Amino acid sequence: MLPGCPTWPEEAAARYREAGYWRGETFGAMLRARAAEHGERTAIVDAARSVTYAELDARADRLAAGLRELGIGAQDRVVVQLPNIAEFFEVCFALFRIGAVPVFALPSHRLTEVAYFCEFSAAAAYITCDVEAGFDHRALAAEVAAKVPGLRHVLIAGDPGESGFRPLSGIGADSSDVDGPGPGDIAFLQLSGGSTGVPKLIPRTHDDYAYSFRASNEICGVTAETVYLVALPAAHNFPMSSPGAFGVLQAGGRIVLARRPSPDEVFPLIERERVTLLAAVPPLALVWLDAAANTEHDLSSLEVLQVGGAKCSEEVARRVRPVLGATLQQVFGMAEGLVNYTRLDDPEDVIVSTQGRPISPDDEVLVVDDADEPVAPGGTGHLLTRGPYTIRGYYRAEEHNAKAFTPEGFYRTGDVVRFTAEGNIVVEGRAKDQINRGGEKVAAEEVENHLLAHPAVHDAAVVSMPDDYLGERTCAFVVARGTPPKPRELIKFVRERGLAGYKVPDRVEFVDRFPQTGVGKVSKRDLREAVQRELVPELERR
Repeated sequence: MLPGCPTWPEEAAARYREAGYWRGETFGAMLRARAAEHGERTAIVDAARSVTYAELDARADRLAAGLRELGIGAQDRVVVQLPNIAEFFEVCFALFRIGAVPVFALPSHRLTEVAYFCEFSAAAAYITCDVEAGFDHRALAAEVAAKVPGLRHVLIAGDPGESGFRPLSGIGADSSDVDGPGPGDIAFLQLSGGSTGVPKLIPRTHDDYAYSFRASNEICGVTAETVYLVALPAAHNFPMSSPGAFGVLQAGGRIVLARRPSPDEVFPLIERERVTLLAAVPPLALVWLDAAANTEHDLSSLEVLQVGGAKCSEEVARRVRPVLGATLQQVFGMAEGLVNYTRLDDPEDVIVSTQGRPISPDDEVLVVDDADEPVAPGGTGHLLTRGPYTIRGYYRAEEHNAKAFTPEGFYRTGDVVRFTAEGNIVVEGRAKDQINRGGEKVAAEEVENHLLAHPAVHDAAVVSMPDDYLGERTCAFVVARGTPPKPRELIKFVRERGLAGYKVPDRVEFVDRFPQTGVGKVSKRDLREAVQRELVPELERR
């Protein structure tokens, strides 16, 4: 087990194995089995090529052997920042084969985040691409390498240019026997939504994660005939495992990768590849629904549209079947574990008004008040959970784990929920100080720290601002030193510090001082009320 990764008590682990949730299969072995069964079937389609199961398996072997020749081995951490291209899966399975641990970054992450991931995880290597969405990742890689001297290798998918970094396509060797990981070993480190500072790293084992997407396949009807279009970033937990690309590969189906989620790219792919399953966050689903009403593309193959990552409003949910002719499946979960689905055969009212039910009979779910006491049936409270695929702690975060998990091992999700009489969950909001901007989680503290770096800023507090399109946007309240800078100057300053674009404040408001709680802390509740009282009416008048 990777040091710094809490795990399940042996008694719980034994119970999950006995129940058949944990089957003792690694991801590398899973791909080997699918290649033996479906070798000539297409596994992945991206903008450049199609890859069969046999080709994916062979490329993972050669890449694994090449990585070993570079000195990368079991338990070495490797930060992986790749867009929706076939190389993402080749790299993942190569690392899985040798027992190395991918640390998944998103294409939108910049210097602040990527350098932190490399430093905090003591990464041996960083694998990224050349250019994505007009951004030169080679220049970012050069900055990361300069800032993280312990980074031994940088590999570039695509043209490395004059950067001096190795091309990923040039890494490979004759495959050799590899003493790979065990099923209980850490498969990868995933990013939390994060409510304080940069994201925490979530350790997922081969056993627990495989159970989550294998069980999801049963609920979501995924088979070898499924064609799944990945329009969200492939490294996101939602399109990776709910049931996601890994679930579809486990079933022997076909993955289609879209570089951009816009209708002008997604709709032609649905038509050409006869896509049956598609996943989106609510703002993206709304864009697709609006575009589908006027498209000439044939979307009739689409059977299921999954919406998750943030709560889908009932008004949007009710449009899915009439506009797309597909069944909506609401997905509510977290990278830390628990996943809930509406079932495909649920009544329409359940599908559009709830976030479904947990995957597993052994998902233990509590709804408690502020004192951790159970609320009355049907009451609203804080969601706590533990189970066969919910982690027992973050990587190297002992102090935070003491707050985020109860002594009994229940994870404090930060969600405020209630359950219907039929057992379906309804999400009412977030308890943590976190903004959910269209499915992208923004940690207020991280943005505040960047604002405080500006010489004219005395103090800063970031809160959510309601938005009809994204659900929430970010509003930064700032107390200035002397003459306040212009809002656009502060926004430019934060962007130039290397923060991901979705974290840059949408609005900046200057105030003389912050409201305080009884113990002298900034009262963000009062700031949110000020947004509702003053800013929202102003926006509605425009």
